[in-house]
Amino acid sequence: MFKLTSLNLNGIRSASTKGLEAWLAGHAPDCICVQEVKAQAPDVSGRFEAIAGLKGHFHFAEKKGYSGVAVYTRHEPSEVVIGFDGGEFDAEGRYVELRFDTPRAKRSIISVYFPSGSSGPERQEAKYRFLDLIYPHLMALKGQRDFIVCSDVNIAHQNADLKNWRSNQKNSGFLPEERAWMTRLLNDGGMVDVYRRLQPDTTDTCYTWWSNRGQAYANNVGWRLDYHLATPALAALARSEAIYKGEKFSDHAPITIEYDLDL
Repeated sequence: MFKLTSLNLNGIRSASTKGLEAWLAGHAPDCICVQEVKAQAPDVSGRFEAIAGLKGHFHFAEKKGYSGVAVYTRHEPSEVVIGFDGGEFDAEGRYVELRFDTPRAKRSIISVYFPSGSSGPERQEAKYRFLDLIYPHLMALKGQRDFIVCSDVNIAHQNADLKNWRSNQKNSGFLPEERAWMTRLLNDGGMVDVYRRLQPDTTDTCYTWWSNRGQAYANNVGWRLDYHLATPALAALARSEAIYKGEKFSDHAPITIEYDLDL
């Protein structure tokens, strides 16, 4: 089995102080995609280049303490692709793709951090620009190879994906336009929401993010924002899922899916 985890760290240094490395050593994934590293190369050097036997490959934001993604892996990739748009969003450190190509198959594991629009209209517009760019990129990639995107998408797709769906219909993360984009990706785009393939009916147990305000975590007032999005051939190999809530490394929970896959 190939054990693949995704986690928004909300800062790698912060997550480290909360027991991330010890958990990873015991959890022993083959690969973990992380988002919101919130560090630059000098911060990672000598400290976070590898964790629990996994080698990290990073895309840092130009702005200090902001965004940033990485893929940590046991397997040596045949190629590492940093960034996807060559402009606005590459400057924000949002995309790293590890390719594992053999004569028989072309496969990628990709860590992506979608923008949040919750801080105001300007960032919501940036989020829409990102959606407009990432969709054709993924579609072009799908024509060339199989892949799994592990991502904090910052969108809850359906009513079952958040506790208070009625009161959030005008809030970023559950806007009709965002949800329609997800529907398009899964229907027209032919991508698969792997968690929902395995668990089509869960509600309270599916959440991966809780606001730090009030008692959201204690009361399980959560959202499912973190996804494995896979091409159909790889999605069909998914065998089990787990959202780990035994410890809290950030405001997100790690989601792990095991695939009957040998890289």
